[in-house]
Amino acid sequence: MANKTSFICKTCGAQHSKWQGQCNSCKEWNTLFEEVIEKKKEKNWNRNSSNSKTNKSIQLEKINVDNESRILTSDRELNRVLGGGIVPGSLILLGGEPGVGKSTLLLQIAITLNFKTLYISGEESQKQIKLRATRMNLSNDKSYILSETKIKNVFHEIDDLNPELVIIDSIQTLQSDLIDSAAGSVSQIKQTTAELIEFAKDSGIPVILVGHITKDGQIAGPKILEHMVDTVLNFEGDRNHVYRILRSQKNRFGATDEIGIYEMVSKGIIPISNPSQLLINLNETALSGQAIGVTVEGIRPLLLEIQALVSSAVYGTPQRSSTGFNAKRLNMLLAVLEKRAGFTLGTKDVFINFTGGISVDDPALDLAVVISILSSYYDITINKNMCFAAEIGLSGELRPVSKINLRIKEAAKLGFKSILISKFNKIDLNEIKIKIIYMEKIEEIISTLFK
Repeated sequence: MANKTSFICKTCGAQHSKWQGQCNSCKEWNTLFEEVIEKKKEKNWNRNSSNSKTNKSIQLEKINVDNESRILTSDRELNRVLGGGIVPGSLILLGGEPGVGKSTLLLQIAITLNFKTLYISGEESQKQIKLRATRMNLSNDKSYILSETKIKNVFHEIDDLNPELVIIDSIQTLQSDLIDSAAGSVSQIKQTTAELIEFAKDSGIPVILVGHITKDGQIAGPKILEHMVDTVLNFEGDRNHVYRILRSQKNRFGATDEIGIYEMVSKGIIPISNPSQLLINLNETALSGQAIGVTVEGIRPLLLEIQALVSSAVYGTPQRSSTGFNAKRLNMLLAVLEKRAGFTLGTKDVFINFTGGISVDDPALDLAVVISILSSYYDITINKNMCFAAEIGLSGELRPVSKINLRIKEAAKLGFKSILISKFNKIDLNEIKIKIIYMEKIEEIISTLFK
């Protein structure tokens, strides 16, 4: 009997009976690939015949969650992003660009835990992993390493070892015998992930998966993969800089607005507990085109140094370039400056850079970006003891921002003498050792700081 095939969309995973240019589900073009979907009768995961069990309903009030304690790792930043640690039986997907440090981060976690862990790699041999661990000066007799791509053999090893945490690097290298297609295909990723979910929920052992990233910055494989797992983390950073950011894009057990910040060094990845001191220049030299903005990621306030360069356009068409800041928002702020403040920036090149290679999408940094642009435009330095936190509206007004108390406390803790915010922000602080400057419109800032 011939194998049964279907055309599957690599973006959303929808199946089609025949090939067509556009997917009926997600409307993407040229994403359908023919794959064999015939399945065998046996299953890879079958611990204690759990697949034959029938679940029974239970009243919500009778469900006992007292023993559901989270697993705390030695990585404080990871615990923060996950919402307090790893939830037993959860499936975590970690994505990131090649070379950003995903494997190094997870290997550190596996080795530094004080219980039995299993690190499975389909991309590196056991000797290669040992060399990497030796370079980081890490060793633990409770950490086990397995090089395997067959998920059936992975489950056999888990049954024999019975670890408390399983790490798989990566999901694109796993292959299930239930699907007759190559590893990394849409159907293989869906099948192997479904089997790992069944295993994690039945055994209570958490599983961390590494996912490859496409050229568009999305996790490779069907989009349904991110819906299947419990948590989706993104490890990002410029390989030319030492800083890395761990973000949560989805978390069924916690908030998604927390971030963890790391520093990449020769001996591994080091969590940074106070990143503000590393992301701003604390020396005494004051330069034009620099301003300090206060942002908040989750409940963590950060101070960032923003650099701007405004120069005459030599090549006719003015350039607008931003690193770490939204380019469209930069164009909007330049239009506000030209309309509300009378600046002729149409013949000027404008460059914006967030130091440290960090990208932040926070409207509260609008004011700091504008201040840095004006500082470069006038070639006037800004007081190093002043920072800024306000959103700028299309009418040039300073709009209030959220969590202003956290921003002010962080600025005061780092020794800043004053902070400029919107006059519409409500402050509820006592005995703060920082001067709060209230302003309403951008015209007031220009007349105060640059005249």
